Amino acid sequence: MQNESTINKTLFTEVEKQLSIKYECAVKIQSFGFIGGGCINHASKIETNVGDFFLKWNGNCASDIFVREAESLTELRKAANNYLLIPEVFASKNVDTAPGFLVQEYLQPASTNLYNDEQLGRGLAFIHQYKNKNFGFYNNNYCGATLQNNSWTKSWVDFFRDNRLRFLLNLIQKERPLPTVEMKVYEKLLGRIPELIPDNSDSVLIHGDLWSGNFMISKQGAALIDPASYYANREMEFAIITMFGGFSQRFYDSYNEVNLLPPNWQQRNKLYQLYHILNHYYLFGGGYQSQALSIAKLYL
Repeated sequence: MQNESTINKTLFTEVEKQLSIKYECAVKIQSFGFIGGGCINHASKIETNVGDFFLKWNGNCASDIFVREAESLTELRKAANNYLLIPEVFASKNVDTAPGFLVQEYLQPASTNLYNDEQLGRGLAFIHQYKNKNFGFYNNNYCGATLQNNSWTKSWVDFFRDNRLRFLLNLIQKERPLPTVEMKVYEKLLGRIPELIPDNSDSVLIHGDLWSGNFMISKQGAALIDPASYYANREMEFAIITMFGGFSQRFYDSYNEVNLLPPNWQQRNKLYQLYHILNHYYLFGGGYQSQALSIAKLYL
């Protein structure tokens, strides 16, 4: 088994190699410092002879998790069109005998203020105008550590029911099986999805995991980080936004000034939250089981 110093040496050698290709010169890591806040991956600021970068890595995770995250960041940068800051990706690598990693633009943290709340709301509203003909994404990716089935689908009803709820329930049954009586509730709910959500909605790009820990206020402006992106009904974005709070009224007002939410969107909000609550049960167990079941019963 490799020790930490061997892993770091191997990791830094590969990072330097990829950055050297990117910059067409020899790039050397001069120093690094660990950054806290993440619950899954290691993170650090690295200083090199061509500038500073944010590096996160892991050797004990899905092999393609960083490459998939890089795809989400790249797509979000296209959609943001300078309305909102999305860190640029400089390198990514799969997990193999060495850790996988993601190297992206380093953003210097700054204190929050109302202007940044407004920028965040308006910027997200513009991202939600970036459309696709179908629902899904170019590859499967991960919400936290959980695989997401992003197979392209023409119908939002089909995508939410089958690619999100049913797919996740199948994962749960393999790892944290639910009682038969509870699964019957979810099967009944799946059958009702066509009555509960609109099927004629636009397919727009979403961040996919936008809670307060996945946006930051940097000295360059409001930024989105750690995405799990796909093309969806934009109300899906507000499921995770509303779960834990941390978004000011100015954020919502600024969003609606650009891209007004439907007047009845909150009627479906808890239904969309069900996906994330089930995911939390899949990852952590505990009280998320009863919370998810209570929401499912609300829509029967």
